Amino acid sequence: MKLSRGRISHLTESLVSRLQEEGHAEVVGEKQVLIEALDRAITHELLVEDRLNAEVRELMKRYAAEIERGQVDYQKMFTMIKNKLVKERGLIL
Repeated sequence: MKLSRGRISHLTESLVSRLQEEGHAEVVGEKQVLIEALDRAITHELLVEDRLNAEVRELMKRYAAEIERGQVDYQKMFTMIKNKLVKERGLIL
């Protein structure tokens, strides 16, 4: 994940406060409940790429022998598989 959990929490709190201050949102109920829900949603979205990378690494195990012999460039193959999965799944990274 490109942002730490602490940084995400800080950004989430700042976002909710700013939306309230500028009159773009009115929090009904406890503000902390909204902050925690938004924090989970943002974290989940940021972890999409981490989960995809793990899946690509698993798929790359099929090519371990070719990579070791130098027949396949690991980084090029990784990028190619990742791009294919992103396109197939309609992901936005």
